[in-house]
Amino acid sequence: MSRDEAARRRWMSVLAQASVDEVQAAWESLPERPAYRLLRAPETGLVMVRGRAGGTGVRFNLGEMPVTRCSVELTDGSVGHAYVGGRSRAHAEMAAVLDAVLQDGARHEAIERTVIGPMLARSLARRRALEARSAGTRVEFFTMVRGEE
Repeated sequence: MSRDEAARRRWMSVLAQASVDEVQAAWESLPERPAYRLLRAPETGLVMVRGRAGGTGVRFNLGEMPVTRCSVELTDGSVGHAYVGGRSRAHAEMAAVLDAVLQDGARHEAIERTVIGPMLARSLARRRALEARSAGTRVEFFTMVRGEE
């Protein structure tokens, strides 16, 4: 995977995992909102979520979850895509536009610094808080060997 692909994967993940309110605030904070057209209007479907026993074991189907996708094209020809968990059409559309804008070298740095960086920091803070809250409920299991054989 190239550096560009890794960077795009990172910002698309941040946009998809951000709340609708965060993406809306990011959209409204843009100094100029780009004109775009919908290539694929936001549409919701279901995907199968798979898990692994113990995190590393055999895969199993955990269940289905709704996912909304959208594709847009900016007037400069940049194409953006988004897949977000849930049914928020607005979230998917704004995330797709931000994906397209982030591909523009002239605007990338500013949006990365003012939008993606803070979103990522908030996401990591939420994750750390959740881990800290659940750490108190962690149970370590061990097996004692009996003296008999």
